[in-house]
Amino acid sequence: MTAEQRVAADRAIEHSTVLDELLREREGLLGTLDRVIALQGTAHLIRESLGVHAAFVGELERPGTAVIRWMAGNRTDAIQNLVVPTGQGVGGRVLASGKPVRVSDYLNAPTITHQFDAQVAGEGLAALLTVPIIGRSRGEPETLAIAYAAMREPADFGDDAVRRLEAIADQAASALKLARVAESDRADAVSAERRRMQDALHDSVGALLFSIGVQVRDLHQNVAGDPILEGRLLRLEGDVSAASRALRESLLSLSESTPERALPVELAEHCRSFEARCGLPARFVQLAPVRPLDAERTALLVCAVREGLLNVEKHARACSVVVSLGPSAGGVQVVVADDGTGSGESGSGTGMGVRSLAERAARMGGRVSLVRDEDGGCTLRAWVPEVPGP
Repeated sequence: MTAEQRVAADRAIEHSTVLDELLREREGLLGTLDRVIALQGTAHLIRESLGVHAAFVGELERPGTAVIRWMAGNRTDAIQNLVVPTGQGVGGRVLASGKPVRVSDYLNAPTITHQFDAQVAGEGLAALLTVPIIGRSRGEPETLAIAYAAMREPADFGDDAVRRLEAIADQAASALKLARVAESDRADAVSAERRRMQDALHDSVGALLFSIGVQVRDLHQNVAGDPILEGRLLRLEGDVSAASRALRESLLSLSESTPERALPVELAEHCRSFEARCGLPARFVQLAPVRPLDAERTALLVCAVREGLLNVEKHARACSVVVSLGPSAGGVQVVVADDGTGSGESGSGTGMGVRSLAERAARMGGRVSLVRDEDGGCTLRAWVPEVPGP
């Protein structure tokens, strides 16, 4: 092998190593952005890190109830999909207290209820250690899931094992947070694509069907007295009408979306439309994920952004505008801020459009304001409280 060939071979090995590392990083990133992969990975990490016989994770599917779905080291399906309500078994005690629970011999432990003895015995488990996987919601701790470590013979889990399992639970909580944001982003992207498809179908197929319908009606006048052609045109007109109805149904189906998913997509679409219409840069920024809103609150925030952009278009003489969405003071707020020099609808926020929005917001406990900034621009803010819990 020549010197050049050796250099080329060494470079190829180096590049291959870098590529392998990048692929590993990619897989790790994908794992943290996928809830299922993150939770399944947590079960495997518990088993490997603590050296236990089995590990599993139960995620809260509704308040006060976890379901065990992700397992490592299990021999049977005895506890697969087991529903764990608050207070029942070791997992139920964790849900009730928010603190670690450990038993050295599950079937003989006096400190827990024994609704799940059959499942635990079926899997052949004895010692269990369970800790909560805790995230934060509006600054308050919230149990997202439960992490279990198990041995197949009686044993005592020490404080070090508790600390190590809690550290893994903290990692899982961070992964779940990232996964939720990623899921939200993916859903928003899907909604945006559905909107694009809806617009494309309306503008192309819808326009084509309308044109065919008009031509068919015109042909009726030219074939008067020819019953055969008139019959064929009537059938064609009926087919066009049926196709138009099917198209409308498809467009309605594409437009269906939950209010909380529709909101950021709708606001981004209004910014894009404003920019295309006026030639001014309009940027949409979602500051943080927002809690679900009902249709009435969502509609008010969308109308506020539409009104704010219209106000900029008519009066502001702006160079750019920014629309932001985010949680604020126990509610959700949108802000439309421009850098214009002209007067807005009203410098004090008393214009007809803003007054109407403010009245609507007040009826649901919210508020709307339009104020002039010190640098000459205007800022419209609309805030609505979150949907009351059940």
